Amino acid sequence: MSRWLKVTLVLIAITLVGIAGLFYQINSAFNLPLNIVGNKEFVVNKGHFAHYVINRLGENGWVKHPLLVKAALKIEPELANIKSGTYEIKFGMSARELFEILSKGKEKTFDITLVEGLTWADWLTQLNNHPRLTPSAKTAQQWIAFLNSELEGGSIEGWLLADTYQFTQATPVEDIVRRAHISMTQYLAHAWQIRALDLPYQSPYEALIMASIIEKETGVARERPHIASVFVNRLRENMRLQTDPTVIYGMGEAFDGNIRRKDLRQPTPYNTYVIKGLPPTPISMPSRLSIDAALQPLDTTDYYFVSKGDGSHYFSETLDEHNRAVREYQLKKR
Repeated sequence: MSRWLKVTLVLIAITLVGIAGLFYQINSAFNLPLNIVGNKEFVVNKGHFAHYVINRLGENGWVKHPLLVKAALKIEPELANIKSGTYEIKFGMSARELFEILSKGKEKTFDITLVEGLTWADWLTQLNNHPRLTPSAKTAQQWIAFLNSELEGGSIEGWLLADTYQFTQATPVEDIVRRAHISMTQYLAHAWQIRALDLPYQSPYEALIMASIIEKETGVARERPHIASVFVNRLRENMRLQTDPTVIYGMGEAFDGNIRRKDLRQPTPYNTYVIKGLPPTPISMPSRLSIDAALQPLDTTDYYFVSKGDGSHYFSETLDEHNRAVREYQLKKR
């Protein structure tokens, strides 16, 4: 073997070793955990490219060798095609893992819990005040048109399902409302299909109205089917429902925390001490449990109930028994 060939082979070997070493350094830098304490929120705006992100990581001291990370993206260019959004960098995450979520657009998610028993006005305020959502300036009529111009009852009340909804940064409030509406229509339709026989409702919407009343009458989950049985029995006998939450809803902003005798006599479309049957719309956003109770009530002969003061109720079949319960649980305490 000639001297020059030996030299050439040595140089090639040195080059290969150098290249292998460089690849090792690049790979190590790309897979090295980022230098962060805890989790960090990281925003990529539109127009920002991978090199801009690496520069920011370097400026923050989160990557030790920014140039090696840039070289890694030359080797794996598909990871450099990043998407704008708000992301979460978790403790222990490497630069490679970060660019994997950036390239896939796996944004950080937030959530909002819409609690059963509140009203559409309550929920809209909560949604519009959430710092991660983009608020809506829609009017009441625009909201109805947004969901369905022929929305039964002409009101959004009751038509959204109480649940926890996840979303990404700056999601419009409209998106959450649409999802909650779809969830409610689907759940109500399913519950209606498997309802008990001979219920005094002419439509799923009437069951939704009943569910909203049940929701306001008790927070004790096991009582919901029993509360439903009382109202169902009263409807069957053409008796007035005589439920305070409907009176309160009908009073609107006039309600100051107390119901007086004159309020019970004041005619409104919602005052079930005055009107017979159901009010024209739901009075709250009901839960799945209340919808189930409205469509699968207990089979009882009870027509009355009174609060026992501990969140639960005493149920009665006759007015005399009910009056005794009122004296025991309400009047004595006063």
